[in-house]
Amino acid sequence: MIKHLRGAAAARITLVILLGLSLSACALHWPWHRRAAPPPQPVHALTVVPDATSGAVAIQQFWDRNTLLVDLSAVSGTGAATLTPIKELGWPIRLEFRVVPGSIARLEVQAAQRVVYVVPPQGSPEVLPLAPGAYLPDTPQISLRWSAADETAR
Repeated sequence: MIKHLRGAAAARITLVILLGLSLSACALHWPWHRRAAPPPQPVHALTVVPDATSGAVAIQQFWDRNTLLVDLSAVSGTGAATLTPIKELGWPIRLEFRVVPGSIARLEVQAAQRVVYVVPPQGSPEVLPLAPGAYLPDTPQISLRWSAADETAR
């Protein structure tokens, strides 16, 4: 009977060890254990041509669900750029711009309509959505102009 108890104790210890290992393996699938989302990958959905006054500024594009995000966080001071659609793709359904407060104070978008955004002087990066009617499928280009000073009096 003593040998039977030793065997039962060994079986319990083995069972506890196996249960502990299986719980630690399941920890990767628990709802509060989520991996960080990978950073968005840059895309080339529009042709972006900065003007000569903007210098060699890198304006990247990212998909934010079904909205194309044009990242203007690298721009500062005064400058301009022209966006044109890639012939095979056309304009995206939705368009938005990411700006960094303090880098620019004003963003002007000229397409089928003229839209002016005033960027606050401080804060975290902001995303400025472009209204659906601001550009049309047959709009040849969208012109962007940014400045370090708020020139809303014009």
